Amino acid sequence: MALATAARKMGLMKPDRQLFAVADDTALTKQVLATHSDETLEFLVTPLLGLIEQIFLRAKLNDKQGTTGAELEAIEDNSPSPTDLLDLLDFVSFTIHRVSNEIQYKCSRAGEPHTVTMEVLNLLTNWPWDAKAVLALAAFSINYGEFWLLVHQSSSDLLAKDISLLKKLPEIFERIDIVRQKFDAIDKLIKALISVAKCIVDFKMLPPHYITPDTPEMKSATTLIPTAVYWIVRSIIACAAQITGLVGVGHEYLASASETWELSSLAHKIDNIRKHLEQLLQACHQYIHEKMHHEAYMNLVRLFEIPHLDNNKILRALIYSKDDKMPLIDGISKEKATLDVLRKKNVLLLISDLDLSAVELSMLDQIYRESRQNKTRAESDYEVVWMPIVESPWTDEKQAKFEGLLNLMPWYSVAHPSLIESAVIKYIRQVWHFNKKPLLVVLDPQGKVVNTNAVHMLWIWGSLAYPFTSAREESLWKEETWRLELLVDSVEPLIFNWMETGKYICICGGEDMEWVRSFSKKVKEVAKDAGVEMEILYVGKSNPGERIRKNIAAILAEKMIHTLADPTLVWFFWVRLESMWYSKTQRGNTIEEDPIMQETMTMLSFDSGDQGWAVFCKGSTSIIRAKAEMIMKVMEGYEERWKEDAKELGLIPAMSKDLQTIHTPEHCNRLILPSSNGTIPEKVVCSECGSAMEKFIMYRCCTD
Repeated sequence: MALATAARKMGLMKPDRQLFAVADDTALTKQVLATHSDETLEFLVTPLLGLIEQIFLRAKLNDKQGTTGAELEAIEDNSPSPTDLLDLLDFVSFTIHRVSNEIQYKCSRAGEPHTVTMEVLNLLTNWPWDAKAVLALAAFSINYGEFWLLVHQSSSDLLAKDISLLKKLPEIFERIDIVRQKFDAIDKLIKALISVAKCIVDFKMLPPHYITPDTPEMKSATTLIPTAVYWIVRSIIACAAQITGLVGVGHEYLASASETWELSSLAHKIDNIRKHLEQLLQACHQYIHEKMHHEAYMNLVRLFEIPHLDNNKILRALIYSKDDKMPLIDGISKEKATLDVLRKKNVLLLISDLDLSAVELSMLDQIYRESRQNKTRAESDYEVVWMPIVESPWTDEKQAKFEGLLNLMPWYSVAHPSLIESAVIKYIRQVWHFNKKPLLVVLDPQGKVVNTNAVHMLWIWGSLAYPFTSAREESLWKEETWRLELLVDSVEPLIFNWMETGKYICICGGEDMEWVRSFSKKVKEVAKDAGVEMEILYVGKSNPGERIRKNIAAILAEKMIHTLADPTLVWFFWVRLESMWYSKTQRGNTIEEDPIMQETMTMLSFDSGDQGWAVFCKGSTSIIRAKAEMIMKVMEGYEERWKEDAKELGLIPAMSKDLQTIHTPEHCNRLILPSSNGTIPEKVVCSECGSAMEKFIMYRCCTD
C-alpha cells in the first residue's frame, strides 16, 4: 500500500474526473484553433497511419484474446512499403519523437490532462489537422509498441528479462485478470482513435474538384475535426498515463478502477465523434457521387452529340471504359470478348431487365438465327449486344436469372450488369425512354444512334428492316398497304398457299370456344352453299393464357379448323399489330389520315373486347372484318339477304354490303395497349365513328 500511496503522490494515477466538465465547447474549440497555424506542412499521411495501425495490431500478437488471424492477414496485405516510408519518416520523425518524449515526460510528472493536451497541440501547430492526429498516434505507438516488445521478448531474451524485472513487469502480469481488463479498455480506445483518425484523413482525401469547403457537410466536418483531434490527443495522453503508471510501480497500481472508468468514458466520447464524422463523410460521398454521376451523364450526352470515326468511344462509354477486363460474352462460344469485335459494325443494343419473357426471347432468337444463315447478305451485317439494366442490390436470385438468360442468347452480352455505370442507366431511361419493355437501340458503324427503338421494326419486318434506321422504317411504310401479307406475315405459312390457290380465308379470334365452334360451323355451311373453298384460322388473343391453350388443344383435337398451334406464334401475331400501332404513332401518323393505322386499331380493339371477331378475305387486299355479333348476323342472314348478291358480286363484296346494311351507329369500342417505351398520343379517335375516345388507366394482373 505504501508504494501505491507513493505512486499517487507522484501523480502517476491522477484520474481525470472533470473529463467532460468543459463548460463551453465553443470556448474549447477556440482554444484548440488558437494552437493551429494556417501555414502548414502538408504530406500524405496514409502510409504512416498504416504503419501505426500495424504496430498496434502486432503489439498484441501474442495475446490470446488480441489480434485475430484475419486481422494479421490484413496487416500483411495493407503494410506500407519501406520505400514509401523512408522519405516520409525523414520529414516527420523529429516531430514524432518530440511529441513522444513530451507525452512520456508529462505523464510521469502528473500533468493535468487538458494542459498536456494543449501543450502537445502547440508542438503540432504547423501541421494540418489530419497530420496532427496521425503524428500524435505515431508518437504514442512508439511508447505502446516498446512496452509490448519488452513483454513479448522477456521470456526468451535475457536482456529483455532483466529490463522487464527493473520495470516490475513480471509482478504486474501475475495479476493477469486485472491486467487484461485494463488493457482491454486501452485497446478499445485505441481502435476508436484509429477509426476517428481514418475519418479525418478520408475528409482530407475527398476530391476538391467535386466538393468544396463551403459545402454544408464539409463546413460541419471542418468545424468538428479540430475538436476531434483534441480528444484524440487527450485520449492518447490518458492511455500513455496508464502504461507509465504500470511501469516501475507494479501491481499496486492495478487496484484502482478510476483509470479504467476514464478510458471507458473517453472511448464513449470518441465513438460519438466517430459516428458524427462518419455520417458527415457518408453525406459528402453521396454529394460527390451525385456530382460525378451528373458529370458522367453530361459527358455521355455530349459524346452522342459529336461525330466519331468509329463506334469505339461510344461503346466504351456505354458498356465499359477500362482495359482491365473483357466486358462481353460471346453468345455462341460463351467466351469473354473485347469491344473490338463490334468495331465499325452496325450494333443493336438489346436493353431489358431480367424479366425478358420467354416468348420475346424465342422470337428474337429465331429472327437472329435466320439472319445468320447466309452471312454474305447485307441483312446479316449487324451484331446484337444485350445490356441488362438491373437495380441494386444484386442478389443470388438476380444472378440465377441473369445466367439463365445469358445461356439462351446466341448474341453478345455484357459480361455482368454491374459493368454498366449508373450514369449510363440514367441516360438509357431518360433519353431512350427505357422503362420496362425491351428496347433495341441501333448504332451505326460510327456510333451514331439511328433508331432509339427498332423492336417494332424487327417484329413487323424481321431482318428485312436492316439497317434498322428510322429512314428505313419510313421507306418500308411507304411501300405498305393494308393487306393480308402485312397482317399475318410468316406467322402461318399455309396462308400464302391458300392465297395462291384462290381460296377464301377467314381469320378469327377471341376466348369464347363455343362461339368459335358455332361460327366455324356456320361459315363452312355458307361456303359450301356458295361453292367456294374456305379455310379458317384461329389466332386466339394477345397474351395467350391457359384458356387460349385449351382452345388450341380443342381445335387440334377436333380438327374443325386451323389454328396457330404454338402460343408463341399467337403472341407474335398480336405483338406485330401492337408494333404497327406504336411505329405509326412514333412517326406522328394519325388514324384520321392513315388507313393502315385505322385497320390496326380496329384489330386491336377487337382483341380488347369481350367477344370474338373475324376477318374475311380473298387475295391480298379484299378484306372485311367485324365483331362476333355482327359477323354472325351476316352469316345467319345468308339465305335471306345476300345469297343472290354473292352469286352476282362475289362472296366478300356481298358480305361487305350486308354488313353495311345491318350496321347500327351504336357501338362500344375499347382499345387496350400495353405499356410502351414510346409516347402514347393524348388523343385517339375511334376507328369506327371518328370520335375522340375516352382515356382510362388500367392495371392488370392476369394469372391465366
